[in-house]
Amino acid sequence: MAEIGAELAQLAQDFEDCRKLLIALGDENRQHLILEMVRLGRGGGGAGQQRRGRAKGGRTMTLMEVMRARHSVRRYVDRPLPADVVDVLEAEIAACNREGEMHIQLVKDEPQAFSGFMAHYGKFSGVKNYIALVGKKGPDLDEKCGYYGERLVLLAQSLGVNSCWVAMSYDKSKAGCKLDAGEKLCVVISLGYGATQGVPHKSKSAEQVMAAKGEVPQWFRAGVEAALLAPTAMNQQKFKFVLEDGAVAASAGMGFYSKVDLGIAKYHFELGAGRKNFRWK
Repeated sequence: MAEIGAELAQLAQDFEDCRKLLIALGDENRQHLILEMVRLGRGGGGAGQQRRGRAKGGRTMTLMEVMRARHSVRRYVDRPLPADVVDVLEAEIAACNREGEMHIQLVKDEPQAFSGFMAHYGKFSGVKNYIALVGKKGPDLDEKCGYYGERLVLLAQSLGVNSCWVAMSYDKSKAGCKLDAGEKLCVVISLGYGATQGVPHKSKSAEQVMAAKGEVPQWFRAGVEAALLAPTAMNQQKFKFVLEDGAVAASAGMGFYSKVDLGIAKYHFELGAGRKNFRWK
Protein backbone atom coordinates (compact mmCIF):
# COMPACT_ATOMS: atom_id res chain seq x y z
CA MET A 1 0.00 0.00 0.00
CA ALA A 2 2.86 2.34 0.82
CA GLU A 3 4.32 1.78 -2.66
CA ILE A 4 0.96 2.53 -4.30
CA GLY A 5 0.63 5.70 -2.25
CA ALA A 6 4.10 6.81 -3.29
CA GLU A 7 3.28 6.14 -6.95
CA LEU A 8 0.07 8.15 -6.72
CA ALA A 9 1.93 11.02 -5.06
CA GLN A 10 4.53 10.96 -7.84
CA LEU A 11 1.78 10.87 -10.49
CA ALA A 12 0.14 13.91 -8.91
CA GLN A 13 3.46 15.75 -8.91
CA ASP A 14 4.12 14.83 -12.55
CA PHE A 15 0.68 16.08 -13.51
CA GLU A 16 1.25 19.36 -11.67
CA ASP A 17 4.59 19.80 -13.45
CA CYS A 18 2.86 19.33 -16.82
CA ARG A 19 -0.29 21.33 -16.03
CA LYS A 20 0.74 24.52 -17.81
CA LEU A 21 1.85 22.61 -20.88
CA LEU A 22 -1.43 20.67 -20.98
CA ILE A 23 -3.35 23.94 -20.84
CA ALA A 24 -1.25 25.33 -23.69
CA LEU A 25 -1.92 22.19 -25.71
CA GLY A 26 -5.65 22.86 -25.56
CA ASP A 27 -5.07 24.53 -28.92
CA GLU A 28 -5.60 21.89 -31.64
CA ASN A 29 -2.82 23.39 -33.75
CA ARG A 30 -0.26 22.86 -31.00
CA GLN A 31 -1.42 19.26 -30.60
CA HIS A 32 -0.50 18.73 -34.28
CA LEU A 33 2.85 20.31 -33.59
CA ILE A 34 3.78 18.07 -30.65
CA LEU A 35 2.59 14.94 -32.47
CA GLU A 36 4.87 15.75 -35.40
CA MET A 37 7.83 16.20 -33.05
CA VAL A 38 7.19 12.73 -31.67
CA ARG A 39 6.84 11.24 -35.16
CA LEU A 40 10.07 12.85 -36.28
CA GLY A 41 11.84 11.43 -33.24
CA ARG A 42 10.60 7.98 -34.23
CA GLY A 43 11.89 8.38 -37.77
CA GLY A 44 8.67 9.64 -39.31
CA GLY A 45 8.13 10.70 -42.88
CA GLY A 46 9.51 13.60 -44.87
CA ALA A 47 8.57 17.24 -44.80
CA GLY A 48 5.63 16.80 -47.12
CA GLN A 49 3.91 14.62 -44.51
CA GLN A 50 4.87 16.51 -41.36
CA ARG A 51 2.84 19.48 -40.26
CA ARG A 52 3.35 22.41 -37.93
CA GLY A 53 2.00 25.87 -37.51
CA ARG A 54 -1.04 27.49 -39.02
CA ALA A 55 -1.36 29.36 -42.28
CA LYS A 56 -3.87 32.08 -43.07
CA GLY A 57 -7.43 30.84 -42.83
CA GLY A 58 -6.54 28.24 -40.20
CA ARG A 59 -4.94 25.70 -42.56
CA THR A 60 -2.17 23.70 -40.93
CA MET A 61 1.25 24.37 -42.49
CA THR A 62 3.78 21.75 -43.58
CA LEU A 63 7.25 21.95 -42.12
CA MET A 64 8.61 23.05 -45.48
CA GLU A 65 6.13 25.94 -45.46
CA VAL A 66 7.26 26.89 -41.96
CA MET A 67 10.89 26.85 -43.15
CA ARG A 68 10.06 29.02 -46.14
CA ALA A 69 8.01 31.45 -44.07
CA ARG A 70 10.74 31.94 -41.47
CA HIS A 71 13.22 34.77 -42.13
CA SER A 72 15.64 36.61 -39.87
CA VAL A 73 13.98 39.53 -38.06
CA ARG A 74 16.00 42.16 -36.15
CA ARG A 75 13.36 44.77 -35.24
CA TYR A 76 10.58 43.88 -32.84
CA VAL A 77 7.44 45.61 -31.63
CA ASP A 78 6.71 46.09 -27.93
CA ARG A 79 4.53 43.02 -27.42
CA PRO A 80 5.21 40.38 -24.73
CA LEU A 81 5.26 36.67 -25.43
CA PRO A 82 1.93 35.15 -24.28
CA ALA A 83 2.09 32.73 -21.35
CA ASP A 84 0.89 29.76 -23.41
CA VAL A 85 3.57 30.37 -26.04
CA VAL A 86 6.20 30.60 -23.30
CA ASP A 87 4.97 27.30 -21.83
CA VAL A 88 5.30 25.49 -25.16
CA LEU A 89 8.77 26.94 -25.82
CA GLU A 90 10.01 26.08 -22.32
CA ALA A 91 8.68 22.54 -22.62
CA GLU A 92 10.57 22.05 -25.87
CA ILE A 93 13.70 23.65 -24.40
CA ALA A 94 13.51 21.14 -21.55
CA ALA A 95 13.23 18.31 -24.10
CA CYS A 96 16.25 19.63 -26.04
CA ASN A 97 18.27 19.92 -22.84
CA ARG A 98 17.51 16.31 -21.92
CA GLU A 99 18.26 14.92 -25.36
CA GLY A 100 21.36 16.97 -26.06
CA GLU A 101 22.68 17.36 -22.50
CA MET A 102 22.47 21.12 -22.96
CA HIS A 103 21.62 24.07 -20.68
CA ILE A 104 19.52 26.12 -23.12
CA GLN A 105 17.52 28.89 -21.44
CA LEU A 106 14.66 31.18 -22.42
CA VAL A 107 15.32 34.73 -21.22
CA LYS A 108 12.23 36.94 -21.04
CA ASP A 109 11.72 40.69 -20.60
CA GLU A 110 15.47 41.41 -20.50
CA PRO A 111 16.50 44.34 -22.76
CA GLN A 112 20.06 44.93 -21.52
CA ALA A 113 21.90 42.40 -23.68
CA PHE A 114 20.65 44.23 -26.79
CA SER A 115 20.95 47.81 -25.53
CA GLY A 116 24.54 48.62 -26.47
CA PHE A 117 26.60 49.63 -29.47
CA MET A 118 26.92 46.12 -30.93
CA ALA A 119 23.16 45.67 -31.09
CA HIS A 120 22.76 49.10 -32.68
CA TYR A 121 25.52 48.24 -35.17
CA GLY A 122 23.74 44.98 -35.97
CA LYS A 123 20.47 46.92 -36.54
CA PHE A 124 18.64 45.21 -33.67
CA SER A 125 15.87 47.04 -31.84
CA GLY A 126 13.15 46.09 -29.39
CA VAL A 127 14.78 42.79 -28.37
CA LYS A 128 13.59 41.78 -24.90
CA ASN A 129 13.32 38.02 -25.30
CA TYR A 130 15.92 35.54 -26.47
CA ILE A 131 17.06 31.95 -26.24
CA ALA A 132 20.55 31.50 -24.77
CA LEU A 133 22.27 28.44 -26.25
CA VAL A 134 24.44 27.20 -23.42
CA GLY A 135 26.23 23.89 -22.97
CA LYS A 136 29.34 22.13 -21.77
CA LYS A 137 32.50 23.22 -23.55
CA GLY A 138 33.58 20.66 -26.11
CA PRO A 139 34.25 20.06 -29.81
CA ASP A 140 30.60 19.27 -30.56
CA LEU A 141 29.00 22.20 -28.69
CA ASP A 142 28.66 24.54 -31.67
CA GLU A 143 26.97 21.91 -33.84
CA LYS A 144 24.59 20.92 -31.03
CA CYS A 145 23.70 24.58 -30.48
CA GLY A 146 22.83 24.89 -34.16
CA TYR A 147 20.79 21.68 -34.23
CA TYR A 148 18.72 22.26 -31.10
CA GLY A 149 18.54 26.01 -31.61
CA GLU A 150 16.97 25.61 -35.05
CA ARG A 151 14.53 23.11 -33.63
CA LEU A 152 13.37 25.91 -31.31
CA VAL A 153 13.45 28.53 -34.07
CA LEU A 154 11.04 26.54 -36.24
CA LEU A 155 8.80 25.86 -33.28
CA ALA A 156 8.71 29.59 -32.52
CA GLN A 157 7.88 30.36 -36.16
CA SER A 158 5.04 27.85 -36.10
CA LEU A 159 3.66 29.73 -33.08
CA GLY A 160 3.84 33.04 -34.93
CA VAL A 161 7.01 34.24 -33.17
CA ASN A 162 9.84 35.77 -35.22
CA SER A 163 13.52 35.16 -34.54
CA CYS A 164 17.11 35.84 -35.52
CA TRP A 165 20.35 33.98 -34.85
CA VAL A 166 22.80 36.33 -33.11
CA ALA A 167 26.50 35.55 -32.71
CA MET A 168 28.14 38.91 -31.98
CA SER A 169 25.60 41.77 -32.01
CA TYR A 170 24.80 41.61 -28.30
CA ASP A 171 26.59 42.04 -24.96
CA LYS A 172 27.44 38.64 -23.48
CA SER A 173 28.28 40.19 -20.12
CA LYS A 174 24.69 41.42 -19.79
CA ALA A 175 22.97 38.28 -21.06
CA GLY A 176 20.44 37.09 -18.51
CA CYS A 177 21.39 33.42 -18.52
CA LYS A 178 23.19 31.18 -16.05
CA LEU A 179 26.47 29.40 -16.80
CA ASP A 180 27.48 26.45 -14.65
CA ALA A 181 31.09 25.31 -14.27
CA GLY A 182 32.59 24.28 -17.59
CA GLU A 183 29.77 25.78 -19.64
CA LYS A 184 29.84 28.30 -22.47
CA LEU A 185 27.30 30.67 -23.99
CA CYS A 186 27.67 29.93 -27.69
CA VAL A 187 25.08 32.16 -29.41
CA VAL A 188 21.62 33.55 -28.73
CA ILE A 189 18.39 33.66 -30.73
CA SER A 190 16.29 36.81 -30.48
CA LEU A 191 12.55 36.22 -30.21
CA GLY A 192 9.48 38.40 -30.51
CA TYR A 193 6.92 39.86 -32.85
CA GLY A 194 8.63 41.50 -35.77
CA ALA A 195 8.05 44.97 -37.14
CA THR A 196 8.40 43.09 -40.45
CA GLN A 197 8.52 39.42 -41.39
CA GLY A 198 12.01 39.63 -42.90
CA VAL A 199 13.04 38.68 -46.41
CA PRO A 200 14.29 35.42 -47.99
CA HIS A 201 18.04 34.91 -48.20
CA LYS A 202 19.89 34.16 -51.42
CA SER A 203 20.51 30.48 -51.94
CA LYS A 204 22.91 28.18 -53.74
CA SER A 205 21.60 25.41 -55.98
CA ALA A 206 21.22 21.90 -54.61
CA GLU A 207 24.00 20.69 -56.91
CA GLN A 208 26.45 23.10 -55.31
CA VAL A 209 26.09 21.57 -51.85
CA MET A 210 25.51 17.88 -52.51
CA ALA A 211 27.19 14.86 -54.02
CA ALA A 212 25.95 11.31 -54.60
CA LYS A 213 27.04 8.20 -56.44
CA GLY A 214 24.52 7.10 -59.03
CA GLU A 215 20.91 8.22 -59.14
CA VAL A 216 19.91 10.78 -56.51
CA PRO A 217 16.90 9.57 -54.48
CA GLN A 218 14.06 12.01 -53.94
CA TRP A 219 14.44 11.98 -50.15
CA PHE A 220 18.08 13.07 -50.44
CA ARG A 221 17.26 15.96 -52.75
CA ALA A 222 14.37 16.95 -50.47
CA GLY A 223 16.77 16.99 -47.52
CA VAL A 224 19.28 19.15 -49.37
CA GLU A 225 16.56 21.57 -50.49
CA ALA A 226 15.39 21.86 -46.88
CA ALA A 227 18.98 22.50 -45.76
CA LEU A 228 19.25 25.35 -48.27
CA LEU A 229 16.40 27.07 -46.42
CA ALA A 230 18.48 27.10 -43.24
CA PRO A 231 19.96 30.37 -41.96
CA THR A 232 23.77 30.53 -42.06
CA ALA A 233 26.40 33.11 -41.10
CA MET A 234 26.58 35.77 -43.82
CA ASN A 235 24.23 33.53 -45.89
CA GLN A 236 27.27 31.68 -47.20
CA GLN A 237 25.88 28.12 -46.92
CA LYS A 238 29.30 26.57 -46.33
CA PHE A 239 28.10 23.01 -45.88
CA LYS A 240 27.97 19.88 -48.01
CA PHE A 241 25.96 16.66 -47.94
CA VAL A 242 27.38 13.50 -49.51
CA LEU A 243 25.34 10.32 -50.02
CA GLU A 244 27.04 6.94 -50.25
CA ASP A 245 25.44 3.51 -49.67
CA GLY A 246 22.45 4.98 -47.84
CA ALA A 247 24.58 6.95 -45.39
CA VAL A 248 24.84 10.73 -45.44
CA ALA A 249 27.98 12.62 -44.48
CA ALA A 250 27.58 16.31 -43.64
CA SER A 251 30.57 18.61 -43.45
CA ALA A 252 31.14 22.24 -42.53
CA GLY A 253 33.27 24.67 -44.50
CA MET A 254 35.77 27.12 -43.06
CA GLY A 255 34.71 30.31 -41.33
CA PHE A 256 33.19 31.75 -38.18
CA TYR A 257 30.31 29.75 -36.73
CA SER A 258 30.43 27.23 -39.57
CA LYS A 259 29.79 24.37 -37.13
CA VAL A 260 26.72 26.16 -35.76
CA ASP A 261 25.57 26.51 -39.37
CA LEU A 262 26.18 22.80 -39.92
CA GLY A 263 23.99 21.87 -36.97
CA ILE A 264 21.19 24.08 -38.28
CA ALA A 265 21.50 22.61 -41.78
CA LYS A 266 21.52 19.03 -40.46
CA TYR A 267 18.27 19.61 -38.58
CA HIS A 268 16.69 21.00 -41.75
CA PHE A 269 18.03 18.05 -43.74
CA GLU A 270 16.46 15.57 -41.32
CA LEU A 271 13.09 17.29 -41.61
CA GLY A 272 13.22 17.35 -45.40
CA ALA A 273 14.63 13.85 -45.97
CA GLY A 274 12.74 11.99 -43.25
CA ARG A 275 14.92 10.47 -40.55
CA LYS A 276 13.82 6.92 -41.40
CA ASN A 277 15.31 7.14 -44.90
CA PHE A 278 19.00 7.37 -44.00
CA ARG A 279 21.68 7.21 -41.34
CA TRP A 280 24.34 9.80 -40.56
CA LYS A 281 27.88 8.76 -41.42
